[in-house]
Amino acid sequence: MSSSTEVPQDDGNNISKTPSVPVVNQAQQQSQTASEITNKTNNLQRIAQKKMLVRSYPRNKKLEKLAVYSSCKSEGCKCNGWKNPNPPPQQPVADASQPLASLTDPCKSCRHPLGAHVSHLENTDEEELNRLLRIVVDVENLFVCVHREEDSEAKQVYFYLFKLLRKCILNMSTPSIEGSLGTPPFEKPSIAKGVTNFVVYKFGTLAQKEWQTMYDLAKMFLHCLNHWKLWPPASRGQQLDEKDENDYKLNYTRWLCFCHVPAFCDSLPRHETTLIFGRTLLRSVFQTMRRQLLDKFRAEKDKMPPDKKTLVLTHFPRFLTMLEQEVYGNSSPIWDPDFVQITSNLPPPSPAVSPGGAAGVSGLSRFTSSTVGSDAYGALNISPGLLTSGRRASRSQEAAEKRKADEAGLSDGAKRPRIEGDVSKETLEEVLSELSTDGESDGTMVGPETLCPTHAARDEQARQEEKDGKIDFHIINNSLSHRPTNQVFLWLIEVQNLFSHQLPRMPKEYITRLVFDPKHKCLVLVKHNHVIGGICFRMFPTQCFTEIVFCAVTSSEQVKGYGTTLMNHLKDYHLLHNITHFLTFADEFATGYFKKQGFSKDIKLPRSQYLGYIKDYEGATLMGCELCPRINYTDFSRVIRKQKEIVKKLAARKSLETEKIYSGVSLFKEGVKLPIPLESIPGLLESGWKPPIKKEKESQIDPDQLYNMLRTILQQVKSHASAWPFLKPVDKSEAPDYYDHIKFPMDLRTMSERLKSRYYVHKHLFVADMNRIVTNCRSYNEPDTEYYKCANTIEKYYITKMKEAGLMDK
Repeated sequence: MSSSTEVPQDDGNNISKTPSVPVVNQAQQQSQTASEITNKTNNLQRIAQKKMLVRSYPRNKKLEKLAVYSSCKSEGCKCNGWKNPNPPPQQPVADASQPLASLTDPCKSCRHPLGAHVSHLENTDEEELNRLLRIVVDVENLFVCVHREEDSEAKQVYFYLFKLLRKCILNMSTPSIEGSLGTPPFEKPSIAKGVTNFVVYKFGTLAQKEWQTMYDLAKMFLHCLNHWKLWPPASRGQQLDEKDENDYKLNYTRWLCFCHVPAFCDSLPRHETTLIFGRTLLRSVFQTMRRQLLDKFRAEKDKMPPDKKTLVLTHFPRFLTMLEQEVYGNSSPIWDPDFVQITSNLPPPSPAVSPGGAAGVSGLSRFTSSTVGSDAYGALNISPGLLTSGRRASRSQEAAEKRKADEAGLSDGAKRPRIEGDVSKETLEEVLSELSTDGESDGTMVGPETLCPTHAARDEQARQEEKDGKIDFHIINNSLSHRPTNQVFLWLIEVQNLFSHQLPRMPKEYITRLVFDPKHKCLVLVKHNHVIGGICFRMFPTQCFTEIVFCAVTSSEQVKGYGTTLMNHLKDYHLLHNITHFLTFADEFATGYFKKQGFSKDIKLPRSQYLGYIKDYEGATLMGCELCPRINYTDFSRVIRKQKEIVKKLAARKSLETEKIYSGVSLFKEGVKLPIPLESIPGLLESGWKPPIKKEKESQIDPDQLYNMLRTILQQVKSHASAWPFLKPVDKSEAPDYYDHIKFPMDLRTMSERLKSRYYVHKHLFVADMNRIVTNCRSYNEPDTEYYKCANTIEKYYITKMKEAGLMDK
């Protein structure tokens, strides 16, 4: 059996190295070196390269590879794998000159030909062969693990998974871990949800800044635990009672099968530790993990920036101490499956919090005032049009109004810094009173429909229909754990038909599969109990983004603002779950709609956060939208309209205060000669005008002298050791997108040509071009790159030379 493929070498318990969390080595209780981290990364890369390599094999080579793991199909033969009678002396590589095995080559064991071992693969397509070959690579990795692993229990798990994958190759099936281990999640609530409940329970009354600090610490803790390598049970060195010891052995085996091994054997389903394990596992690792995390942070404190140092050395120990009490306490409410946070205890400005992506948990309920109910059968009504007036006056509504008043400076509790020119609180109250009075004259509230109907917001009509109860919105989805209601099934069928009709280029089978997939949800717009619009989406809470798969409104109901209203409801719903990014692939017909909804081709989400999660579509453009937690999107256009009216009223008041008629200029009657001083014009000084400050004229420099000085400076700059990136124009082959970002390029060669042509008639033109070189470099490159540092050095150098030459003030 081939065993050349390397696997990630585990040198002890650790968490992976990331920019936000230092590495901790639990087995050796010391820092993990950079070389160890590099080796692990390289091993994972080699595994990926190996899988790409076998994918590129010719078909005969693929069949030979699979025959090694396929039993002989000849009658009565018990050979469990073809063996090459003439194996190459070294590990074979994918080379066109490499002789391929023939289907007539005999097996070294049973002497039957290669074709007898792969007869069941004759009609198999290439994609299925590639899938089986990926499993083969994982089998070879596990074979190495079995022989290198010293712990007996881990060795047994590796061998079990090895046999499982071999069986999947033989049967051409999908790997699935079944049996006494159970299926994830293994305990409820999960660690992620318990920590989320802890943050809400303990820190819900803090101010926004402190709340955000605790939220960041919770995310950091969950990240550490997700990348923590558990001790083998025999190596823990702790005395536990029989029950705890058995629980840990079971959880360790589960962790190996569902979390650790799938990290390098991606043919196995992988899960995050904090999402499938609960309090039992956390209790068994918390104290050791806490101690070594803090030791690691203290050891690396000199390498941390000041803000990070304060976070991990001051706040994190207190956070862990408080969490430890809840982990080991017998009456902690955070582990109650029915835990519900008290909304009134939470800070109103805080966004929804769901550290670690615990689905269904939020720090602030944005929909408290607009949710009529949620059942366990796949439906959630989020339409405020169905609410009674009493419901709208809930405590969360009052908190939201108080927050708006604080932001406007009306609340007694507002402590905004006073800025010169601010409108006084009394004036603002008077303006709001005038607007309310104007709106009550016809019995309606001031808004786009009464003030400026020709420029009404896109969603104004839809919002009014929702208010009148003509339309409503529901979040629906299929479920495997509970049977959805008949109404939900009808809506799912209607939205599936809607997408099929409005998106004819999408295969109907594909639409049906996603709409009825329990992992996907649909926001549907219901009118007269029929779906007329919908958005199908899939949430990735751990990655803090949602993929929008389908979005459509029936053709007979378009151009009424329904599409905008749907998207606004979707945004508010996701802020409830602390998801602040949308991603979607839009074709040429949909990009216009998504641009109106705040989407852009400039993706704010880091690529590593969504790579491998979102589906790619050929011929479509990836667009993203970043949500702001402080905005209520369903009411955004009305708020903006109201703000515009307030500004208009304030401007009108200001104009009345400043409007004053002065007498004309009477100096002409007295025979005053022109020009007259501007200060003598009545009202000019009162309006705020001030006489211009006379600048001293710069001494004129002889053109030839200026030329020689600039030529000397330019030559010195070109000779500087840090000038190498700027000596010539940027080559498009080296940076293909450079000229997409930099519209006005500049370099030292171009400046030399301009100097020879006597372009620099004034020193400011020379300075402008030098500044452009530096600015372009900083715009295109990141601050930690060599180019960025060179730009800083060159800028300081040329300024020094300009000052030395007397061309710039010192």
